[in-house]
Amino acid sequence: MRRRDRHGRGMRGPVAPPQVPLSASRADTFRDLVLDSVERLERRWPQLADVEFLVMEVPPAVPGETVPLGGSAPAEKNDPARVVVYRRPVEIRSKNRDERALLVHEVVVEQVAELLGLSPESVDPRYGQD
Repeated sequence: MRRRDRHGRGMRGPVAPPQVPLSASRADTFRDLVLDSVERLERRWPQLADVEFLVMEVPPAVPGETVPLGGSAPAEKNDPARVVVYRRPVEIRSKNRDERALLVHEVVVEQVAELLGLSPESVDPRYGQD
C-alpha cells in the first residue's frame, strides 16, 4: 500500500529553495543579535576576542532578587572571561525585534563595561541614546 498525505495528494515539492533557510528559531535569531552586538564592540575593543560570549535561556534562580538580563565573569586560570545574556528575560522585556536588538546591545555593553572596569558610555559612546 502506498502512503499518501491525509488529503490523498501525495508528496509536494520543496517549500523554499535550498539556499534559503526554512526558518530560524527564536534562539538562533537571538544568538545572531548577540553576535552582531559583539562584532560592533570588537571593532573598538580588540581584546574582546579573548572573551567568551554565551546565550543562556534563563539565569539561575536567586530568591528575592530581580531577574538579571546578563552577567559576566572575569578570566580565571583555565577559563576565559565570560559574558552571558539571558534570552527569556530579554525577550519578555522587549516587544519586537528592534527593541530586542537594542536591549541585547545594552546588556552586552553593560556586561563588557563591568568586565573591563569602565563605564558603559566609554565602551560604546552611543550607549543609552537609542
